[in-house]
Amino acid sequence: MKLSIVIPAYNEEKRLGNCLQAVLRETARCGFPVEVVVVNNASTDGTREVAGSFPGVRVVDETRKGLTAARNAGYHASHGTLIANVDADTSMPKGWISRVMREFDADDGLVALSGPYIYYDLPPLSRAFVKAFYFIGYLGTRFHDLVSGTGSMLQGGNYVVRRSAMEAIGGYDVSYDFYGEDTDVAIRIRRVGRVKFTFRLPMYTTGRRLKGEGIITMGVRYAANYISTTFFRRPFTKDSREIR
Repeated sequence: MKLSIVIPAYNEEKRLGNCLQAVLRETARCGFPVEVVVVNNASTDGTREVAGSFPGVRVVDETRKGLTAARNAGYHASHGTLIANVDADTSMPKGWISRVMREFDADDGLVALSGPYIYYDLPPLSRAFVKAFYFIGYLGTRFHDLVSGTGSMLQGGNYVVRRSAMEAIGGYDVSYDFYGEDTDVAIRIRRVGRVKFTFRLPMYTTGRRLKGEGIITMGVRYAANYISTTFFRRPFTKDSREIR
């Protein structure tokens, strides 16, 4: 199996370099075939130049602004059997790729794999709140799956999908601009195989959005968008605030 790491980036010149350094360290140590694709999503800063300065990183341009449009462009530009959706403000931990490859190698029916975010720049109490939020969401999803057989959970910016499964569901739905995009993929891809969320696949990221908009506000907003997307097939929140 070949892994494609797709990184959407809109005006991320300040953080993209750290993200790519971590990704390339991990690709160098893992021993698996990996390609890295950065999608320059209508950036007006030096995002494209930062991405292009890293040897082996391929840069594609998507002029339609929006997270899902960028993920979709990377999906079509990449060639891997597996597609990892990694955000530009994350830091990939050691062993992340190896765990992904082991999980998919061990289970032919696995079509999507995800794990939580660890917000490295939030205070301990806030990180504990986020962890509790994940556990509640995970338990709720498991209950939903037991009742209806359709419950599933993916964390945007930290999930991997099989290309064959994405092809089977028709790719990404670009009508989702930001909120609900990961839930939409989780719901649709669950129809063709198994979706797994594991706390053993964490990804480090900045808590800038939680700090900028408030951790309680964001918790309620994410929950509302998960419920709306799951039961009504549309996001609760249409617009997202730009926080850089």
